[in-house]
Amino acid sequence: MDFLTRTIAFKSFDDVDITAYVAEPVLEGKQPTIILVHEAWGLNQQIKHVADQYAQQGFVTIAPHLFSREKDLTEQAIEKAMMRIWQIPPEKRNDPTAIRSMMESLPPKDHRVVNYFFTGREEAEKVMIKDLLFCLSYAKSLDNTDTDRLGVTGFCLGGGLTYQLATEYPFNAVVPFYGANPKPLDAVAKINGPIFAVYAGEDQRITSGVPALVESIIRYKKTFQMKIYQGTQHAFFNETRPSYNKAAAQDAWIMTLAFFHKNLKAKQ
Repeated sequence: MDFLTRTIAFKSFDDVDITAYVAEPVLEGKQPTIILVHEAWGLNQQIKHVADQYAQQGFVTIAPHLFSREKDLTEQAIEKAMMRIWQIPPEKRNDPTAIRSMMESLPPKDHRVVNYFFTGREEAEKVMIKDLLFCLSYAKSLDNTDTDRLGVTGFCLGGGLTYQLATEYPFNAVVPFYGANPKPLDAVAKINGPIFAVYAGEDQRITSGVPALVESIIRYKKTFQMKIYQGTQHAFFNETRPSYNKAAAQDAWIMTLAFFHKNLKAKQ
């Protein structure tokens, strides 16, 4: 299916310009729309490629750049800073003393990036959710967007934000890829549409939260399905990362498309 792409900017809650990549199928009338939330690497070519793939399937897709207000957060700067974090033994990555010791050795720019993602992560994500809500308002203003058929999906950082955003707006379909649970967990009660959650089998940091999530899903009687891909690592869907698993990524893509087609396109 033919599609068009463009880069736009919308005003967020504090009048800051947030850029976004828009991929739109060349179709007449209003179409189902997906908000696509990027990983910790920002709005890069890989995420734009995913948006293009959704557009080829007939979905208007909008991928906001949630680091628009943070000029130091380039993909290269994030990669460099994250390498310092990954040098800390896994069992110490939640140890404030180990994190503080590492950060004291960083140059100012790297220190800012690490602080944004770790010690300042909670506040940063609150701002991202506000930006995503304004992105949603922009999406709903488009002439070709069907506001009764809205979905959201995201990966890694974006997976957690997908869960969180779904507690703030009644989406018709929700697909988090290896995303952290919403906070607080009881906010699951506010999720409206069905959820298809994708997890990596070897991603203990994320999957350790799944039992509590499922318990909350059952408590609040939500429509939920998930698939855990045995033997895969976090970010297995991203073909540009060392953790990429082609077989799992292809299967997850097929299942995700089927889920969106069922819950968005079938509602015409």
